[in-house]
Amino acid sequence: MRIDVVTIFPEYLAPLNVSLVGKAAARGLLDVRIHDLRSWTHDRHNTVDDTPYGGGPGMVMKPEPWGEALDSVLASDPGRRPVVVVPTPSGKPFTQELAVELSAKPWLVFTPARYEGIDRRVVEEYGERLDVREVSIGDYVLAGGEAPVLVMVEAVARLLPGVLGNAASHQDDSFAPGPMAALLEGPVYTKPPEWRGRGIPEVLLSGHHGKVARWRRDEALRRTSLNRPDLIAGADPASYDRKDREMLSVLGWQPGDDGRFWRTGEGVEE
Repeated sequence: MRIDVVTIFPEYLAPLNVSLVGKAAARGLLDVRIHDLRSWTHDRHNTVDDTPYGGGPGMVMKPEPWGEALDSVLASDPGRRPVVVVPTPSGKPFTQELAVELSAKPWLVFTPARYEGIDRRVVEEYGERLDVREVSIGDYVLAGGEAPVLVMVEAVARLLPGVLGNAASHQDDSFAPGPMAALLEGPVYTKPPEWRGRGIPEVLLSGHHGKVARWRRDEALRRTSLNRPDLIAGADPASYDRKDREMLSVLGWQPGDDGRFWRTGEGVEE
């Protein structure tokens, strides 16, 4: 996979050289290219922003340098069409499902903005001929789009074949897509078996794979019920098996007339 990032702060993307992403790049699984947007400015101040039409606070990133930058990146491989990812608080939520979808694309171009964002005409221009995604990593506002790029690149890169040491590691991730309901991952433990007077659940020492799998599923339901009840309430009822339903009942959930679960609010075990 090739990943290009156009930014006014190339140094912000230095973490892409370390950890899983850096190792994947070193092994040739990723081709990461960082571009300084100011390279496509033509005044002595390397200006990339200007005041907004209509007035208001803040500055808006100018379309000219963005247009030249994107044209240059696209011209480097004219036979392919990348997916352009625009990090913005006003975009669609970035989810594990979207990470999986993007991980199947051969080329991604990220356009992290600063100030009040990029002149809208840039998105319109490239949206007419490319797959442009406006994506948000959460309901909050950051100083710029570089941090969201780091989040999204890592989420996507770890799904690429060969990046993780264990190819099956991501299959049990929180929010991992599949036939079962999307749940948060439950607690995990490693050696030693006792630490500061705290042991680990006996079932994990039993060697009984079926019981271990059921315990992990129950703990995932418990954690999701506590931290993300919206995931349980919004899930397809068919994604829960009989044992899931028994556990949900213990946690205070009951099926409604439409089959979906709702919180009773009484007798909740957490």
